[in-house]
Amino acid sequence: MKIDIIAIGKLKSGPERELVSRYVDRLAKSGPAIGIEFGRLIERPESRASSTNTRKREEADAIRSARSEGGKLILLDEGGKIPGSEAFAADIGQWRDDGARNATFVIGGADGLDASLLQESDLTLSFGRLTWPHQIVRILLAEQLYRAVTILSGHPYHRE
Repeated sequence: MKIDIIAIGKLKSGPERELVSRYVDRLAKSGPAIGIEFGRLIERPESRASSTNTRKREEADAIRSARSEGGKLILLDEGGKIPGSEAFAADIGQWRDDGARNATFVIGGADGLDASLLQESDLTLSFGRLTWPHQIVRILLAEQLYRAVTILSGHPYHRE
């Protein structure tokens, strides 16, 4: 199963980009042994429309056009489920075992995600009720994806 990340907004060079790259690289190296590959990280520009609803709709269209056909659609949103790392890993393992070709994780723009996209998702996740900058959410997502692979493979990176 391939894992893609689609993010609205561009991450500038610096420590945040380096951390995301570090965890994505670890995921790419350790995932194939258990049937999980890192596909791609796609950045789409933030909409410059004047209204919030139009911005969210335009960003949703950009996400849809970047997404691979089929597979699971997982959105990060403050109103989503807050799983533990082991439950998150179990979901990924179950999708893989059920034959999902890919899982696309989406980080929306500053205004959040369009309601139509939320309705299309297979799962909506939250990294807590706190508001996080999208740069930090990318780091958290990349690390948790790597952690999920280590949990599924029995690697000691994740300690209970």
